Amino acid sequence: MISPDALRGKLTPQRELSDLTWLRVGGPADYLFQPADVADLQDFMRQLPDDLDVFPMGVGSNLIVRDGGLRAVVIRLGRGFNGIEVDGMTVTAGAAALDAHVARKAADAGVDLTFLRTIPGSIGGAVRMNAGCYGSYTADVFQSGLIVTRQGELREIGPDELNFRYRQTDMPEGAVLVSATLKGVSGEAEELHARMAAQLQKRDETQPTKDRSAGSTFRNPAGFSSTGRADDVHDLKAWKVIDNAGMRGARVGGAQMSEKHSNFMINTGGATAADLEGLGEEVRKKVYDSSGITLEWEIMRVGEPLDK
Repeated sequence: MISPDALRGKLTPQRELSDLTWLRVGGPADYLFQPADVADLQDFMRQLPDDLDVFPMGVGSNLIVRDGGLRAVVIRLGRGFNGIEVDGMTVTAGAAALDAHVARKAADAGVDLTFLRTIPGSIGGAVRMNAGCYGSYTADVFQSGLIVTRQGELREIGPDELNFRYRQTDMPEGAVLVSATLKGVSGEAEELHARMAAQLQKRDETQPTKDRSAGSTFRNPAGFSSTGRADDVHDLKAWKVIDNAGMRGARVGGAQMSEKHSNFMINTGGATAADLEGLGEEVRKKVYDSSGITLEWEIMRVGEPLDK
């Protein structure tokens, strides 16, 4: 394995990941590497043994790490990767920049990326999962990105290679996205900030923002995000079919489907990853039994169970 002395970033073996995820669950990674900058990440990837898997991790807002941990090197980007630059209608953001920060800085410059304001997580995760809300998606604004490949090469990646789809992309295996360039449309800064304030208020009224959750648990069966419009059709929204299956408020151990929004899974305190995943699978079974619909996870689940 690489000597930490050869790196400018921080390499930690057997690093517990629970404190790095919003749901506060999960066992240790074989290694956690926090690179100082792009060049440091490139050096690390070049020296990494081929038999070690790489798992890029954002702020852990949409992630369950199983209780047995992750047999991989987790790459977590920090301060060297959170810059935001605006040039005309184009915004280039480091992969570690928070979605909300990007939306606000863009709005200051009169660039409309307001849909990002209420999305939890960082730009790297938004690109990887084609995050979206209010009828807009990352794919709609993505121009290009820079990745460090598993071999340590820095190269540009475009929308065609990523093949954006609802809540998924084809990010190259083992690659780490380090920045993304997005193109918004023009807007008045005051109006954009007012719109985001209204979105935040609506989110707080309808979602359990004060509870420990990871955002939406399941993808909408219809394959599109909520538009926020009054005429939005709700018959095939995940929360609706979960309600119809009688699973609002359902519990397994310390895990619960929120009473406030039934597509939000929360850790009420002391939940394990097994509790959370087990509850999710129970919800999927009940929804299938009641409606014939198979819900697909939106939360990423990685790692091994404790008993493995």
